Amino acid sequence: MKKAKHNFYPVILAGGRGTRFWPLSRKRRAKQLLALDGTQTMIQQTVHRVQTLAPPSQFWIITNGDCCGEIYKQLPRLPKKQVIAEPIGRNTAPAIGLAAFILLRKDPDAVLGLFPSDQVIRDRDAFRKVLKQGIEIAASGENIVVLGIKPNRPETGYGYIESGDFAANGAQRVRCFAEKPNAEKAAEFLLAGNFFWNSGMFLWSARTLTNALREHLPQTATILEKIAATYGTNKFAGILRKLYPKCENISIDYAVLEPRSAKGAQASNIYCLPTDFGWNDLGSWTALHEHHTSKTTPTDGNLIASDGIFTLHAEGNYIHAPKKFVAVIGVKDLVIVQTEDALLITTRARSQDVGKVVKHLDEKKLRKLV
Repeated sequence: MKKAKHNFYPVILAGGRGTRFWPLSRKRRAKQLLALDGTQTMIQQTVHRVQTLAPPSQFWIITNGDCCGEIYKQLPRLPKKQVIAEPIGRNTAPAIGLAAFILLRKDPDAVLGLFPSDQVIRDRDAFRKVLKQGIEIAASGENIVVLGIKPNRPETGYGYIESGDFAANGAQRVRCFAEKPNAEKAAEFLLAGNFFWNSGMFLWSARTLTNALREHLPQTATILEKIAATYGTNKFAGILRKLYPKCENISIDYAVLEPRSAKGAQASNIYCLPTDFGWNDLGSWTALHEHHTSKTTPTDGNLIASDGIFTLHAEGNYIHAPKKFVAVIGVKDLVIVQTEDALLITTRARSQDVGKVVKHLDEKKLRKLV
């Protein structure tokens, strides 16, 4: 493949609250700012695995006002002016769209990579190899590239990508995007062999993305363009606060990818690069337990962070109580997480419901606990 001229800009989305990781995840120290997998935090890992492909001066982070200060501390080499705090969450389409309109003004040849800040990838070399291929495809025309994850089980918690034939650029054309399926449909997807998990990682030129937003989300595109025009001036913060809340609250999948793929593979120019580099979307305590046990395979399936442990006839538990001696007897598949001011007890099967605790705390205005 002929090497295309491009400038690669990683855009990291770090605005989520990580409510399903309560009580560790809080507004000012959300999931992406925690070290859930090793010594580096999730956002530090996200930057580290891409930094060989772009200098710190080309990284952009879209977050919220609560997390900005901690991001500055954790990523001191990144320009503070490129850490943009949304005044209110408006999902992924306005977030990545704002970065695209700003970068289009700065660099007409910009190629953007969209990366969630809460994923883990084991094989970073394989990841970067696929990423380089995707950057070249995105830079070579009006192309959108999505990294698809080869499924190893019938997963109901992820969206899927149905792929078609291989194109000349080495990627597979996308036939359609499928929402999170039920168990029966997920099993069908796995057997079909041409369905991949939607990783949420996308590549496109700034020009391609802004044109797509003007086509499919015209009102929001106009707002974002007005905001971007003030970037670098003393008007930017005020205009951002005033106009950004008027953007539609919609994901980039719904706003651009699904409408474009509905036109048919030949017309949409959306490509999938199927990958297998040890990807995991850490969306809950159960997902974190499964991620760690897949690496260490403890005989009893217990993962316990504590100052001392005693277990007896206990299996498959995730316990976080780092300043306590923990004794676990006769229980199975529990999640227990202790902090200085809160204690969570649930089952691994119900860990997806932890976000409801945060909703309750918000409603009761118990701000110290969120």
